[in-house]
Amino acid sequence: MKAVLFLTIALLSSGCSTAMFPGVHRITVQQGNVISQAMIDKLRPGMSKSQVRFILGNAVIDDPLNQETWEYIYTIQIGGRDTIQRVLVLHFKEDRLSYFEGDFLPTKNADELVTAEAQ
Repeated sequence: MKAVLFLTIALLSSGCSTAMFPGVHRITVQQGNVISQAMIDKLRPGMSKSQVRFILGNAVIDDPLNQETWEYIYTIQIGGRDTIQRVLVLHFKEDRLSYFEGDFLPTKNADELVTAEAQ
């Protein structure tokens, strides 16, 4: 009798999900570096590593065997839905920013803004 009762409780509790309880609150989970378009627009080829670190912060992945590549990864899961991931990979040559790739692109008029600020 106890075994049947235990089995019934185990089966009922394992079947509980947020679909059965729509009012259950799911938290937003963020991990990594938050990178904005304004930060991307400040990056310029030839910047030193310290200048890049000042703009973006420390890289999430620090590979001691490859100091010429920095990887910034940001993930967010809002309320139990699908996870969104954004990646930015910076490549350095002789301790200067050479180029970057990933999910972020500089805006077309970012160079015009820098020129206007310099004047």
